[in-house]
Amino acid sequence: MRAYPRRIVGHTARSLVVGLALATCAAAQVKAPHQVSTGADDLVTHEMLRNTALADNWPSYNGDYTGRRYTSLTQINRSNVAQLQARWVFHSRNAGILEATPLVVDGVMYMTGSNDAYALDAATGKVLWHHTRPVTQGLIDDASGHINRGVAILGTRLYMQTDNAHLLCLDARSGNLLWDVAYAQDNRNYGATSAPLVVKDKVLVGTSGGDDGVRGFVVAFDAKTGKEAWRFWTIPAPGEPGSETWPKGDIYKHGGGTTWMPGAYDPALNTIYWTTGNPSPDFDGTVREGDNLYTNCVLALDPDTGKLKWHFQFTPHDLNDYDATETPVLIDMAFKGKPRKLLLQANRNGFIYVLDRESGEFLQATQFAQTLNWAKGIDAKGRPIRTDLVPSAEGTRMCPSYAGATNWYSPTWNEHTRMFYFLSLDDCSVFRAKTEDFAEGKAYYSTGAAHLPTERNKKYLNAYDPVTDKFAWRYAQTGDTHSFAGAMSTATGLVIFGNDAQEFEVVDGTTGKSLWHFNLGQHVHASPMSYAVDGVQYFAVAAGNDLFSFSLPQQAQGRHDVSGGTSR
Repeated sequence: MRAYPRRIVGHTARSLVVGLALATCAAAQVKAPHQVSTGADDLVTHEMLRNTALADNWPSYNGDYTGRRYTSLTQINRSNVAQLQARWVFHSRNAGILEATPLVVDGVMYMTGSNDAYALDAATGKVLWHHTRPVTQGLIDDASGHINRGVAILGTRLYMQTDNAHLLCLDARSGNLLWDVAYAQDNRNYGATSAPLVVKDKVLVGTSGGDDGVRGFVVAFDAKTGKEAWRFWTIPAPGEPGSETWPKGDIYKHGGGTTWMPGAYDPALNTIYWTTGNPSPDFDGTVREGDNLYTNCVLALDPDTGKLKWHFQFTPHDLNDYDATETPVLIDMAFKGKPRKLLLQANRNGFIYVLDRESGEFLQATQFAQTLNWAKGIDAKGRPIRTDLVPSAEGTRMCPSYAGATNWYSPTWNEHTRMFYFLSLDDCSVFRAKTEDFAEGKAYYSTGAAHLPTERNKKYLNAYDPVTDKFAWRYAQTGDTHSFAGAMSTATGLVIFGNDAQEFEVVDGTTGKSLWHFNLGQHVHASPMSYAVDGVQYFAVAAGNDLFSFSLPQQAQGRHDVSGGTSR
């Protein structure tokens, strides 16, 4: 079957997808591996994934490899953003709420909900094809929510994870299944919630279950055949480098460190940056004395072999579930008088970090959590200076809370304002610890954390300048702090995010002034993106079980070229 040419856009491309889907809907699902297209028919090429300009498409979870969530589209700007209108809404009937970021390639949108994948007309929301798969029964904890955060695309193939840690390969033109690989089989507490990442000829995936006594890993599969290429275990076995940071015995088999968000990639350095979650059990550190590598880390990996180049651990011997799975953002800029290849991360532990991504050298850490008592600061080597507070049987109030000072929802780096934007939560929890035995089919927190009703919790949208090491502004949110929404930014200096009042909002990236909002009527648990079809720029975001798309009215579209060049 021939795919439509990548350069065809608009209704022609979308019609071809419809035709291809109808032509193959009666065909049996293909189980044998097929060649990945590498010619002009490719929907997504390696060059598209490397291109930080993005243009009309949004071909990967964070837009491109850098994790910046930044678009060069300029049709929507400060002068006309107040005219934004909802264009269409797609409703999903899947088991879990929508936490995915959709991808858009040549006018076709690819979206997931639970174990289902959809291709939509990106201009109208019309379903072009739907691949359905039942949710898995008997899962626990995060996996039992049947959350899926999106897909990856290479050539004419679409890749997605399932709730029970299978990697599926679908034909992106028809939705037909090409192959199915189970990649976490030795402990039924494993799950998967992430979007895959395509790097070169490989598809990289991780796993969830870090609170349930599994052993984390990043695994790479051949994009053509589905054959495993390499696997990096985030909890080293006895005798392996890093194993000295764990007690002797088999606790490493249940050490956590799961990899439940997609990483970033630097093609020039040929390095993957993947972040890891908390150690397990979460709150009882007495059974796992030591730093507990490679939990709460960013790992720099060779994409060809999976070998570790360097690591940086944000929270050694974590006792509060301060995962480091927040998006690592890659930027190149002069830093303290020297050109640097930087990695920025706003971490769940309440500090924002700046690292040299070539060497892993720690450069800077700044507290952004306004209420923080687990540490006094960060030392010159990047290690936290801990206080004497630890979870206890009677309960210990510690800040940030169990939800973290920030979380997996996406930050954004804006090339126009040269600032880093992210959502944060100011809150505390009472942490309790009690030694418990691991058991399959049960969570492994040992024991729990709870929010005090007397605590005043608050969310903020933050604008941070890493060069001056100062916050340009903080925008306090109004709501119940139940949102888990990320942000993105544009070449026109806008920051777009889901606020804490169940609204989709746009602010001025320079001042933090609110410019426009739309009431979605439900909490936002996803990160937004932008794309263009037939010369029209759109924003899209998921909320509850609905996916919303927004654009300017037709009369406003004509005033600005979608790429910001000349008016038409």
